Amino acid sequence: MKDHCVSRFNRERKFRVTCVLGTIAAVGLLAAMDSKALDLGDPAPTFKASALVGNRSVSLESHRGKVVYLDFWASWCPPCLTSLPLLEDLRKEFAGDDFQILAVNLDRDPAKARRLIERIGIGYPSAHDPLGALPEAYGVETMPTSFLIDRSGNVRWIHGGFRSGDVDLLRERIKSLIGRGE
Repeated sequence: MKDHCVSRFNRERKFRVTCVLGTIAAVGLLAAMDSKALDLGDPAPTFKASALVGNRSVSLESHRGKVVYLDFWASWCPPCLTSLPLLEDLRKEFAGDDFQILAVNLDRDPAKARRLIERIGIGYPSAHDPLGALPEAYGVETMPTSFLIDRSGNVRWIHGGFRSGDVDLLRERIKSLIGRGE
């Protein structure tokens, strides 16, 4: 019985030490991640990535001069599933207004994302980045995370998460940046 208690005590002590070391490592990792996060006014990192659908690429630079809403999403993310059709409605609403939605999908299996895009009827380009290089460059910490980028390529709004009511605030910010105040 005594050996059992000593053994259990040693396991619990190792567990506590492991937890403390894990916490220290996590805090260090969060601090490192925070240093990469974009701030308002920062230039948006440019990118060119393979499109999720078709044999082309998706590039932020090719939309310079337009207001761009850059959305990081995944098929397994419930708030993303809420945002996708609402963003498609915004795309249609602001068609021809110097506005572009670009998306970056983070699914490991692109087929799942393609099926979702086809089912919802998404008309804006979506890149595929299963290795996560783009979210790292942008400092993405939650899904979905979106960036509203002005005509000069600077970040003007960062939005983490998504609820259906968020689209009204987004619409107003787009109007302001494209110069269509109503």
